[in-house]
Amino acid sequence: MAMSISDELLGAFVPIVVYWVYSAIYMAFGSLDNFRLHSRKDEQDKNLVSKPNVIKNVLFQQTLQATLAIFLYKVIGNEGGGASESQSNSLTVMARQIIIAMFVLDTWQYFVHRYFHHNKFLYRHFHSHHHRLVVPYAFGAIYNHPVEAFVLDITGGALSYSISGMSPRTSIFFFSFATMKSVDDHCGVWLPGNLFHTLFYNNSAYHDVHHHLCGGKYNFSQPFFVMWDRIMGTYMPYSLENRPEGGFQARPIKKQQKS
Repeated sequence: MAMSISDELLGAFVPIVVYWVYSAIYMAFGSLDNFRLHSRKDEQDKNLVSKPNVIKNVLFQQTLQATLAIFLYKVIGNEGGGASESQSNSLTVMARQIIIAMFVLDTWQYFVHRYFHHNKFLYRHFHSHHHRLVVPYAFGAIYNHPVEAFVLDITGGALSYSISGMSPRTSIFFFSFATMKSVDDHCGVWLPGNLFHTLFYNNSAYHDVHHHLCGGKYNFSQPFFVMWDRIMGTYMPYSLENRPEGGFQARPIKKQQKS
């Protein structure tokens, strides 16, 4: 008899597998200079943390994330908002719940992320860890201080799951998709034809502006839309230009007044 794995376990661990597999694909593309947003020399010289330490940090966070995810699945429950199993797993219901979850996660992460920048204590002791990756790369997408990881990612994920009413099975798809989007935003690579770049203006170049613009005052939105940056006056447009040595560069077009 085949061993059955619960949706809750899959929801806890599939996004972790997706994180490393998708990161590995981007790291392979990162070796091709014509697709990079920064040179490999910049990545080596400007980043303030080694890749082995990034890997250790990410693995620790994912262990915490998986443990808390299993606990939260039990506490929150959610079996499709009271609908039957066939109804809760219908494509229409899943699509509606995923869209709601996207907006909930975007709203939570925008305001928490921005506050971690504007509060000097929170930035110095917590969020500055993430910005040690001045030149971001794929498997550093969730390189954060554990406290920030809990507040920004784990709490945001729990809220999006709970408010949307999605089932554990639907959450497998949502959190795997959100994981891919986060990796894509930090990959440091611009691939022509990338569907994430076509469907979302919030992409690797958009987030690159946030990592490199002095003071981190703009482009806080993550991981899907840019609506809160536009509404709150923290939106910074950019142009994508070719670098003379190969690859691309996201160059801010204009500066806006600090909100």
